[in-house]
Amino acid sequence: MILQYIPKRRTDLFCAQKEKIKDSVSMACTAYSVGNSPRLAGTRATRAFFKYNINGGSSSSVSFTGYRTWNTLSSSYLKECYVSSRWNFVVRASRNGGQRSGESVLSDKGNGNAKDSEERVVVLVIGGGGREHALCYALQRSPSCDAVFCAPGNAGIAQSGSATCISDLDIADSAAVITFCRTWGVGLVVVGPEAPLVAGLTNELVKAGIPTFGPSSEAAALEGSKDFMKKLCDKYGIPTAKYRTFTNPSEAKQYVAEQGAPIVIKADGLAAGKGVIVAMTLDEAYEAIDSILVNNAFGSAGSRIIVEEFLEGEEASFFALVDGETALPLESAQDHKRVGDGDIGPNTGGMGAYSPAPILTRELQSVVMETIILPTVRGMAAEDCKFVGVLYAGLMIERESGLPKLIEYNVRFGDPECQVLMMRLESDLAKVLLAACRGELGDVSLKWSPGSAMVVVMASRGYPGAYKKGTVIRNLEEAELVSPAVKIFHAGTAIDSNGEFVATGGRVLGVTAKGKDLEEAAARAYDAVEAIDWPEGFYRRDIGWRALRRKQNTGFAAAAAAKKNA
Repeated sequence: MILQYIPKRRTDLFCAQKEKIKDSVSMACTAYSVGNSPRLAGTRATRAFFKYNINGGSSSSVSFTGYRTWNTLSSSYLKECYVSSRWNFVVRASRNGGQRSGESVLSDKGNGNAKDSEERVVVLVIGGGGREHALCYALQRSPSCDAVFCAPGNAGIAQSGSATCISDLDIADSAAVITFCRTWGVGLVVVGPEAPLVAGLTNELVKAGIPTFGPSSEAAALEGSKDFMKKLCDKYGIPTAKYRTFTNPSEAKQYVAEQGAPIVIKADGLAAGKGVIVAMTLDEAYEAIDSILVNNAFGSAGSRIIVEEFLEGEEASFFALVDGETALPLESAQDHKRVGDGDIGPNTGGMGAYSPAPILTRELQSVVMETIILPTVRGMAAEDCKFVGVLYAGLMIERESGLPKLIEYNVRFGDPECQVLMMRLESDLAKVLLAACRGELGDVSLKWSPGSAMVVVMASRGYPGAYKKGTVIRNLEEAELVSPAVKIFHAGTAIDSNGEFVATGGRVLGVTAKGKDLEEAAARAYDAVEAIDWPEGFYRRDIGWRALRRKQNTGFAAAAAAKKNA
């Protein structure tokens, strides 16, 4: 069998020539682009051949014109082959027997560079949203990363070449994930979403000796139970909003009547980002209480509720990598939760974000570390529940005091904040996350690109309510060509029978751009958004408005001061 990739202007799906190999097993090959680096292209392409079983095994070779050849002693599985569009490749398979499934089948002869002797790692990213696309993108650029898999991934991740997607790996089955890791020599698992963390995937992987970035199920209770988080804050003096926990709707309503509105009602458990209601009137609060506790709007996640004081101020997101004892802050970011321009309408998972966030000055970041992050890390350790992973603190910078209070913790990267952070990160992400798994963050420093980054989320019309699935999205490739500083991260897309991208979720695309400042990043992001042909999609047109207004006001104040002193 011979499979040959012919570079095209657009990277399209294609079917390879089919031939019988042993028991009439056929193979199909899908070509994806993985960027411009020959080293990355070669390494990732050779490690991407798996899934379609060829009975009895086969031997094959992969050759890259103008580069080098790897030999494959056996290939028990063949999957989506993706290569840089700069190179031709040929795969020749023969029936020469082979090794048992599960043995190493790839041999990299190296190219004589010193980097070949450095520690390199194969990474598996768990998840299939925009956050995971951004993580795969950053890992794929990491010098120490040998290959990136993503389970289940999505169409955009696969098409972009950021990772090889393993769509049929059941991430809820820890035994299956462990088997995959052992089969393919995975040396680092990065768990993206909160649900597998709360379910204990990290516990099982660590028990199997597989380094995993993400907290245990016990530590993930910081996000999995708002009541747990609040009690930790009480015990260790972490500033947060005043609250009470209820299971009885009548008692909850009585407390609300005593406190007055506005007030915040939260489901205790995981509710896919929809379990928080900011009630502006008492009637809205009573309705929210009944919806959660009586009508089971969020199922078991709403068996308890948190009734919390309403904080006035400006929200911001703060991220820190944690290795159990040491916390390493990331760059600041700020997202937009409300669905409509001007921060109106219902809360969403996030309609856009930018980094850095001017409100989080260096002084304020130090306050957050000293009063919120480090007490949490120490408190979790004292509770015999060490936290390893990323702490994502949702903060309110109070209007009156100017000081931060903790609104909630997430135990994974935010989405869409992860997109702007990964666009700006210049450090080797794989090496950094491995250091966190090994308790070695004290030796790590991070490098960030200067300037700003912004992501504008394109969502299906109707989101966060009911929306139509399967609508066609066109011109994505043209949109990314608006600027080399533009990258489109996919959160909810698939490929239809015509080879077109279609929307499968509420939040679908994260159109992300970098610039020398926020104005330039915003201009590039919105130029790319305008280039996308998706009539059934919508987006906010004011992402970054708080930061831009703050900068404008600062400029006016500086001009007035200069005029006064003249």
